[in-house]
Amino acid sequence: MIRRALTNTGWLMGARGINAVLSLGYLAMATRALGLHGFGQFILCVTFAQAITGLASFQTWQAVIRWGQNEETKPDAVGFALALDLLTVLAGAIAAALLLEFAGDWLPVPRELRGETFALTIVFLLAVRSTPTGILRLRDLYAQGAAADSVTSVVRIIGAAVVVVVAPSIVSFMLVWALAEIATAGAYWLYALRQQPLDPRLISLRRLPRRERGAWAFVWGTGLSGMLLIASRQILILLVGAIGGPALAGIYRVAAQLGEGLLKLAQALLRATYPELVRDPAAARHIAVRIGGIAVLTGLIVIVLAVLGGHWLILAIAGREYAPAYGPMILLSAAAAIELGGASLEALLVSRGHALRNFLLRAVPTLLAVASLPFVVPRAGAAGAAGAVLVASLLTVTALALANRERR
Repeated sequence: MIRRALTNTGWLMGARGINAVLSLGYLAMATRALGLHGFGQFILCVTFAQAITGLASFQTWQAVIRWGQNEETKPDAVGFALALDLLTVLAGAIAAALLLEFAGDWLPVPRELRGETFALTIVFLLAVRSTPTGILRLRDLYAQGAAADSVTSVVRIIGAAVVVVVAPSIVSFMLVWALAEIATAGAYWLYALRQQPLDPRLISLRRLPRRERGAWAFVWGTGLSGMLLIASRQILILLVGAIGGPALAGIYRVAAQLGEGLLKLAQALLRATYPELVRDPAAARHIAVRIGGIAVLTGLIVIVLAVLGGHWLILAIAGREYAPAYGPMILLSAAAAIELGGASLEALLVSRGHALRNFLLRAVPTLLAVASLPFVVPRAGAAGAAGAVLVASLLTVTALALANRERR
């Protein structure tokens, strides 16, 4: 079980590693082509689309794995997940339209780019790929998932190179990001449909909950936790932009791009570990402890590397005007390392059916961090926002450790 979990984690981390390397290339092109202010505006547009998608999305891949183990309930689980994804598109589109039209100047998305931002948001919503992700992970096809994931960065770096040569503008880069999402979603569905043919008649919000009484509680718990983990990062960038302006948002985004690489590894670890904990509840604690120890060691090594080489990396990629991103990058690296260490604890708690409790343990520290931004950003800039993220991660993982100890 541990070997399989580590192998699956390796595939996911391999994809994340490829994406991380390629992301440095398109990050360098975007920052230098658009300048500090233009890059900040671009990031605010993309971040809005990502935040709406994250807030509206359910982590339907977890439902597919939880009820897809049984061949009888598998078709209903996939149909339920697809119905939730369609609900995501509808709810996200309505929320985006209302915010972009009526939010006013407190929303940091530039008014002249709100039409393009709405179109980008619709693309992101339609490209939600949680259900095909669950289908592939249910069959341990992590290699195919890794290949599909890498499409995002490949399309972005090729598209960014073309844009820089032909027509470097904010809208051009937004178009590249939209094409990357479409291509990645297409790759996921191409692989998934080979494994699980879809029957449109089974797409329903009622069939699975009628058979599994705890379905809605589980879905709300995992969905809300996923919203916090994904959207809270995006909301932080939007708030930094609203308080400090596009340039500060750009600096924070560069720091996050470089410093939160471990957070993506934490998400990969959660996704690879969770199926094994569901399959073998008796060995769940042993698996979680072993993988958690490896994660802690990895986190410590990456923090040291960030301290030693982070400043040089920022100057080489983005240029001197982004040098203030070094301090926030270190803080975000530490926060991501803590999250990496706690990923197996979260997977353990969710695999035992305590998805709502996991959400509450994440919600309180996250809300405190968001609430602190109006006070810390004017005083400490991007470093203040990064410090709030670090404290929230520390409180969250501590709470997860205590919750799992209680259930021992």
